[in-house]
Amino acid sequence: MKIHEYQARGLLASFGIPVPAGDMIQNADDARGAYERIAQAAGSPTALAVVKAQVHAGGRGKAGFVKLVRSAAEATEAAKFMLSNRMVSPQTPAEGLEVTKLLIAQGVDIADRIEPGAKSAKNGTKEEFYLAITTDRKSRRNIMIASREGGVEIETIAHDRPEAIIKTALHPVAGLQAHQARTVAFQLGFKGKQVNQAVQVMMNLAKLFVAKDCSLAEINPLIITPPTADHPDGRVMAIDAKFDFDDNGTFRHADLLAMADTTEENAAEVKAHQYGLSYVALDGNIGCLVNGAGLAMSTMDIIKLHGGEPANFLDVGGSASEEAVTEAFKIILSDDRVKGVMVNIFGGIMKCDVIAQGIVNAAKQVGFKVPLVVRLEGTNVDAGRKLLEAARSEIPTMQPATDLTDAAEKVCAAVG
Repeated sequence: MKIHEYQARGLLASFGIPVPAGDMIQNADDARGAYERIAQAAGSPTALAVVKAQVHAGGRGKAGFVKLVRSAAEATEAAKFMLSNRMVSPQTPAEGLEVTKLLIAQGVDIADRIEPGAKSAKNGTKEEFYLAITTDRKSRRNIMIASREGGVEIETIAHDRPEAIIKTALHPVAGLQAHQARTVAFQLGFKGKQVNQAVQVMMNLAKLFVAKDCSLAEINPLIITPPTADHPDGRVMAIDAKFDFDDNGTFRHADLLAMADTTEENAAEVKAHQYGLSYVALDGNIGCLVNGAGLAMSTMDIIKLHGGEPANFLDVGGSASEEAVTEAFKIILSDDRVKGVMVNIFGGIMKCDVIAQGIVNAAKQVGFKVPLVVRLEGTNVDAGRKLLEAARSEIPTMQPATDLTDAAEKVCAAVG
């Protein structure tokens, strides 16, 4: 599960991490009021503000969907543009994404980065950092990732300059320790009162990561503001954030579930989730209905081995009802790219006759106009095969398969 940036900022603030003030709007007419509140708080009628599209995709700045403004008129103009145009970036579909929400936030000056021994910032470099916590599957521990190269895609830095990435493993029980955070703060180049501020941000981010069952908690960039009388070393602040949450833990967090924006997610995946199904859309043309993630991976592998391309990963699990199985077929068949369907069931907890009845129900409700290859083994397999045999006239495109290889060969041949 993901959330929007304006929600991420609110989450950071609730855990004591400083973020600029801002409002979410859905109507361009509300941009004026949002900007005026920022200007009033800043004590300047021409205060700097930023208007940012709220979508689950990156590349907003280069696409023109992040704009700096200094008046209510400019904020309104930017809002009208973003809400009336689809955002297209390397991380969106070719047709782009519709923008329905905007964040209008206080603009923040970022201090120049002057390296030791230098008199000025090199090439206008700013004090921007990357900070994140995620799970390292290799070490099976949560890990904090930090870099002085903030404000850019961390994948590029990790590929081109891996030495610029700092990794710190968190203790499985005690979590991030203060001495670890201080070490990272010094490695990143924080000085004076910045150090304690940075440590506090790291410690609070680590608490947030565990408390909210995150799979990713990312601040990019974490910045230092220019010195002021109140803050002679500047302020350490988060001005952009991204969160992913473990779906297996969201039952504990009603507040997070309330933040979910299903309009930003694949409609088929949302519908599958409602029926307790695991569905992931892929790029091929052979729909796959299986029970168990391991069997799903094997099914997709053998389809590719025989020259086919899976259109999806759809796992009905071990306890799906006839209704859920019927919905699973509806989801698969709703994809126009699907030119054939392969059913591969090894019945343990899941019963083959339940799958067979789901196939029959789907045939009656939506019909199979594409080739359907079915391989059933396990619990109640004979009953399942009898159900399918009795319904052959209703499912003329169906072919039985003797084993997994036979099923893959038949479906790949059927779709050409």
